[in-house]
Amino acid sequence: MSQPAQASSGNRWLAFAVLCAMQLMVVIDISIVTVSLRSIQSDLGFAEARLAWITNAYTIGFGGLLLLSGRLGDLIGRKRMFVSGLALFTVASALCGASQTQEMLITMRFLQGVGAAMAYAVIMGIVFTIFGNPAELGKAMGISGFAQAAGASIGILAGGLLTGGINWHWVFYINVPIGLVALLIAVRSVPSDRGMGLDKGADFVGAVLVTTGMMFAVYTIATVAEYGWGSGHTIGFGLAAVALLGAFVGRVATATQPLVPLSIFRSRNLSGGNAVHFLLVGGTMSFNILIALYMQESAGYSPAETGFAYLPLAVAAGACSVALSARLNMRFGLRNVLIASLGLVLVGLLLALRVPTDPTYALDILPTAVLLGAGSGLAMPAVIMMSMQVSSPSEAGLASGLAGSAGTVGDSLGIAALTAIAAAHTQSALDSGTEARTALTDGFHLSFGIAAALVAAAVVVAFTVLREVPMGPPPGGPMAEDMPGMPSAADPEGVTS
Repeated sequence: MSQPAQASSGNRWLAFAVLCAMQLMVVIDISIVTVSLRSIQSDLGFAEARLAWITNAYTIGFGGLLLLSGRLGDLIGRKRMFVSGLALFTVASALCGASQTQEMLITMRFLQGVGAAMAYAVIMGIVFTIFGNPAELGKAMGISGFAQAAGASIGILAGGLLTGGINWHWVFYINVPIGLVALLIAVRSVPSDRGMGLDKGADFVGAVLVTTGMMFAVYTIATVAEYGWGSGHTIGFGLAAVALLGAFVGRVATATQPLVPLSIFRSRNLSGGNAVHFLLVGGTMSFNILIALYMQESAGYSPAETGFAYLPLAVAAGACSVALSARLNMRFGLRNVLIASLGLVLVGLLLALRVPTDPTYALDILPTAVLLGAGSGLAMPAVIMMSMQVSSPSEAGLASGLAGSAGTVGDSLGIAALTAIAAAHTQSALDSGTEARTALTDGFHLSFGIAAALVAAAVVVAFTVLREVPMGPPPGGPMAEDMPGMPSAADPEGVTS
């Protein structure tokens, strides 16, 4: 694969600003709609059972196409994939805002998710090829980590302000000017690359199997709250997803030019990093949604108050990811920083187990927000860099897509499972005669505990599976020869013997 032309330092950071803006928009768009759902429901007449499709349509398009988009970026060029995805996302956002019917909004949300997948899947691959200096890469990953760690909280704050101050249409319209400016800058500043060519991995059968399987899997997870875990719908689509993904594994094991070479999973850091990413996002992103519901339904916060309550989380995530993560990763190593930061997240989630029905913000919510923000802000850059440990620069887009898929499936599964568990426990408490607000709080406590268990499992995986590697660019990058600890074809773990 041809390497992107090396740009000047200023152009690199301008290109990165565009990549980071898109990354932030994608993460925000997963949560920004949450506080606007009731306004959309009232305006467009959504039935309660159908309301979830405003979120599900986006999640299915996004999660279903991430893996394929990442690999296609390697084959046809990451810049081409990124610009195409950004353009589709921007147009679909405008049409979401202009929607006057349920069908139009759901369809445009799906296309918005498709565009998000196309652009998001290749972002890390581009970042790892334009930054050759480890200090620059560390700084870039810190900023990127902030976008991922604080995006959900920023989305909830923005959703509350836009819905309450203007109307729900601006939850989508806000993406349009940002997207247009980003497109203009991306065309000029993101380095061009030709890709390896479709003949190096254009397995049509494999592409259909993995895309369909991923969409079925995300659809199954996203509709659990509507149909239930034991329903024929959930079991049927779940088994179909397993069968399709199993067929895809069989296909790539035998294909001459597989879409996803199984050899990429030989890296313990890539495989373990994706497992940690899945567990971390499954615990923290679901907690972000649940704590927002707790503040509104149990504690009586307004949407705007709920949004402002998230500010400390975003501030802590920004301070730690941007100002501290690069220096800590360089000094103590990715693995050590990741384990310590997961510990901060775990403590924050455990503190949430004691929130009462009538909380005092400074005592009951603020400590959790600060610890969660600080821990996530440090963990995200480290876990993404671990997940990008590949043996060849031609696999960077695929690794980026895998990392995005791990986060998206973890997010979808965590939210579906934990909200269903909280609702079931609350209903059981109500049936036994517990007062309504107490029953709600008990249901949230149970889900908070499960979120903490997921992060505890992430700590175990990080401690037992991951190996320390020096922080630096991917193999074949500008400084690869000066970084003997980086992974190579002969040393895919990146561990110097």
